[in-house]
Amino acid sequence: MCKLHLILLLQICFIINVSYAQSDTASFSDNFDESDNSILLKKEWSVNVIAASRGLGIAYYNGKHLTGFKKRMLEAEFVEMKHPKEIKSLNAYDNAKSYVYGKLNNLFIIRTGIGIQRIVNEKPLWGGVEVRYFYYGGFSLGITKPVYLYIINFNMPGEYDITLERYNSDEHYTDNIYGRGPFAKGFDHLKFYPGIYTKTGLNFEFGTENENLRALETGICVDFYPKPIEIMAFNKSEYYFLSFYLSFNFGKRKY
Repeated sequence: MCKLHLILLLQICFIINVSYAQSDTASFSDNFDESDNSILLKKEWSVNVIAASRGLGIAYYNGKHLTGFKKRMLEAEFVEMKHPKEIKSLNAYDNAKSYVYGKLNNLFIIRTGIGIQRIVNEKPLWGGVEVRYFYYGGFSLGITKPVYLYIINFNMPGEYDITLERYNSDEHYTDNIYGRGPFAKGFDHLKFYPGIYTKTGLNFEFGTENENLRALETGICVDFYPKPIEIMAFNKSEYYFLSFYLSFNFGKRKY
């Protein structure tokens, strides 16, 4: 199934790149006069709020028109990557806190890269929706932070104490876990995993004011790492993370 996902992604990227190459033939929009500010707002920035199949995130984009139909985009993105098997549990103790049983590490990903957006369907002068293809690629940094839990230690019948411990699948079970520990705990044990990423998809811009950017974006993203990353105990470590996402973009354009 994993190999099928990778093959599908590579096929999508190949088709989109071919379509871009074919559309690079001479056209009126690809030969606009950049000195005429009435034709095109050439620069833009936007902030994206991301909801993905494996987590949430936020991104910043900075773009510049290379031609009438093509933009070069720079991006910086921060997302949390969850495991598909994460399920919250709550034990029957007084004031217990929910936790994810078996979760060893929180995984956060920072992406920085460059990409291209190309218009497929241009927005009419009176407004409407403009559709673009895009593809990006660049550096991906995976950061893991270990999970800490409050553990019940039974000393004598009716007596116990609670300690904060790093989750250990060999020692901690559902019957002695009181709840999740504070999020701030574990930052002194971060691990870093450098890698690369690629993504592709569609951007739908709407609205009548060209200076104000409002758009929805949907796509597929894959992060690759030479060293596998472990999120859940009792599951294989992962070399790559495939996610589908939807984001809302808002920003500004200028000459």
